[in-house]
Amino acid sequence: MNSYIHYVHDVNDNSSRGFFGRTFRKTSPKVTEILQNFNHLQRAIINASSPRIFEFVSSHLDLEKYYRHIIFSTKTKSYTDDVDFSNVRAIINFKKINNVRYINEHLRSVNTLLPDAGIYIGRVETYWDRKLRLYNKFGRNIGRILWVLDFFTNRFIPRVRIIDRVYSFLTRGRQHAMSQAEILGRLVYSGFDIIDYRYIDGLFYFAVIKTRLPSKNRHPSYHPLIRLWRIGKGGKLIGIYKFRTMHPYSEFLQDFVLKLNGYSKVGKPANDFRVTRWGKWMRKLWIDELPQIINLIKGDMKLVGIRPISRVFFNEYTEEIREKRIKHKPGCVPPYVAYLMQDVDDYIESEIRYMNEWEKSPFLTDIRIFFKAFYNIVTNKIRSK
Repeated sequence: MNSYIHYVHDVNDNSSRGFFGRTFRKTSPKVTEILQNFNHLQRAIINASSPRIFEFVSSHLDLEKYYRHIIFSTKTKSYTDDVDFSNVRAIINFKKINNVRYINEHLRSVNTLLPDAGIYIGRVETYWDRKLRLYNKFGRNIGRILWVLDFFTNRFIPRVRIIDRVYSFLTRGRQHAMSQAEILGRLVYSGFDIIDYRYIDGLFYFAVIKTRLPSKNRHPSYHPLIRLWRIGKGGKLIGIYKFRTMHPYSEFLQDFVLKLNGYSKVGKPANDFRVTRWGKWMRKLWIDELPQIINLIKGDMKLVGIRPISRVFFNEYTEEIREKRIKHKPGCVPPYVAYLMQDVDDYIESEIRYMNEWEKSPFLTDIRIFFKAFYNIVTNKIRSK
C-alpha cells in the first residue's frame, strides 16, 4: 500500500510505522479519505471525471457490492481509509499515468496490491490526445509548433541513450508522452491482461485484470535499436537486431494483437496498431533490417535463409515443419522475396522449397536466391510489409 501511494502521489514515507502510522497521517493529512458508501464513491468518480467514465468503470466493476474493497485515487487524494486491505478487489486510478515519474514501478505496486483476477482501471493522455488538446487550445498553427516541441522534448529525447537520464533528472518524468500501444504494452509487461479500453473526454481509459506477476526483465527495449528474440538453429533463442518500427513495449502485445485481429495475408499481425507511421515507411524500404549485419558478424544468421520468427508464430507450424526448420540457420534475405511468395501460406511453402533445395546444393541455392531477391527489390516487384 505504501508503495502504491508513493508512486501515485510522490509521497515519501520513511516512518517505520508505515502507511497507516501516525507520522504519515500527521504529515500528509489530505492524501487519504474514507469512502462512506456506494453513493459517495459514485459522486467521487463523477466529480473526478464524468458520467460517461463512471459508466465505463461500473461496466467492469460491481461498485455497490465491492466499494469497501476498492482503492480509488484522484490527482490529490486516495480513498484508502476504511478499505478492507485483506481483500482488495480493484484499484481505480484517475491520476494520469503520464505524471507518474516511475511508471513501471507504479504498475508493479498495483500488481502487488491486487489479488489474482483483481481489476485495475486507469487513464493516460496519449501523445495523440495531447496533440488534439494543444490544437483545440491554441489553434492549428501555434498548436502545431507546440506539438512538435513537445514531441521532440517528451517523446524523442527520452528514447536517446545517455540524454534520457538528463531528461529524467530535469523533468522528474512528469510529462511522459506515450502511445496507446506503449501503455497497453507496459500493462501486459507488468502482469495484466487487457479487458477493455476506450477514448473518453480526451483521455485514454483502460481496464485490465491481474493474471500473473510482472515480467522479470527490468530493462525492456525502449530505444531505436532493438533486439527481438527469435527461433534460431537448433531451436535456440537468438536476439535479432532491428531498427524500431513499433512503439516501445509492443513486443508484449503480440498475443493480444493476434487474438484481436489474427494474421494478415503476409503472415504478420493484421491491423497492427503497434507499428508507427515512420515504421511503415522504414519497412517498405527495408531500412529496419539493416542492423541484422550485427547478427551476420555474430554468426546467429547467414545472408540467405529462412525467416527468423517468434516462438508464438513458430508454435503454429506443424511439428514436421518445426523439426525441419530448426536444422537451418535463419537468414537476412528470406526465400519468399526471391520466389515472390509473400502471402502467409505461400511463404511457408517458399521456405519448404528453399530448405529442400538447400539440402541438395547449399552454396548455389543461396547464390541464386540472393540475386533473385535483389532483382525483385530493386525493380519494386516486392516490398516489405
